[in-house]
Amino acid sequence: MSDARPPIDADEVVKALAHPVRRQILAWLKAPESSFPGQKLSYEHGVCAGLIEARTALSQSTVSVHLATLARARLLEATRVGQWVFYRRNAATLDEFARYVKDHL
Repeated sequence: MSDARPPIDADEVVKALAHPVRRQILAWLKAPESSFPGQKLSYEHGVCAGLIEARTALSQSTVSVHLATLARARLLEATRVGQWVFYRRNAATLDEFARYVKDHL
């Protein structure tokens, strides 16, 4: 059995990137230390969902939908640490999508 991941779903990625808030979240997570300097824990697992919510100034439920959409498209990875969920960019998916655009569009 192969450990290779299935190819990206380009349509799912495009849908996730279609919203400006989701693109902004990805941009912030590119430099989490400068975008979220108030995080008490290490950035090893990413940024706490609560800090992302606070930065967007949107409701918790709205931010949760945005984060879930990005995670479903594999643009974000989520890690639960205790009661908190941390998010970080999935560079492999972003690189794979960039190759897809270059090769197919």
